[in-house]
Amino acid sequence: MNTLDLSLYVISGQCFTPDRELLKVMEEALAGGATVIQLREKNMTVREMVEVGAKLQELARKHVATFIINDHIDVALAIDADGVHLGQDDLPVSEARAKLGPKKIIGLSTHSLEQALAASSLPLDYLGVGPVFATPTKPDALPVGLELLEKVSRQLTVPFVAIGGIDETNLEQVLAVGARNVAVIRAVVAADDVVGAARRLKARIVVKTA
Repeated sequence: MNTLDLSLYVISGQCFTPDRELLKVMEEALAGGATVIQLREKNMTVREMVEVGAKLQELARKHVATFIINDHIDVALAIDADGVHLGQDDLPVSEARAKLGPKKIIGLSTHSLEQALAASSLPLDYLGVGPVFATPTKPDALPVGLELLEKVSRQLTVPFVAIGGIDETNLEQVLAVGARNVAVIRAVVAADDVVGAARRLKARIVVKTA
C-alpha cells in the first residue's frame, strides 16, 4: 500500500460471524468500501490463523485495501500481512517494529489522552482510540466518550481510528468531534446487508471529511 487509508476499518473473526463464512463477509465489506480489514480471532490455532489470514490478505490486495492481523506478529510475518494491531499489554511497539521492519504498518490501542500522547512518539503508523461507546464486543471496557476523541483530534498529529460501539446511529457524533477514521465490527459484519452497511458508512465518512 502506498497510502494508508484508515477511513473505514472493519474488524472481524469467525467468532463475530458464527453463522456466516468469514471470508465471504469480509469480501462483502471490502466490496462496500472498507479500506482496512483486521483479523481479530481468539479461538483459532496459529495454523488456522495463517490459513485464513493468507486468504484475507489476498482479498485485501484484490480490493486495494490494507490487511491487519490483531496481536500476532508471527502470523503477520508468515503471511506477509500489511501490518499488526497491538494492545496496551502486547509486545512493545519498538520491539514489534524491530521484528517487522520499517515498511509494515503498526497500530496501537489507546484508552486515554495520556496513552495517546505517549504513543504518538513511538514508531507506529496509527492509534486506535476507544471504546467510544459501550460495546458488546468488550462489555467490561469503560467507554471513553466523545470528549476524548475531541482532545485527541486537537492534540495529536498521528492518525487515529475511533472504535467502540460506533454504528449508523452515532457516526455523525463521532465525526463531529474531529474523528476522520472509524473502526467497526457489528455495524458491518453483523448487518443483513454487509455491502450496503459498509457503503453507507463509507459514504458518510467521505462526505464529512472531504
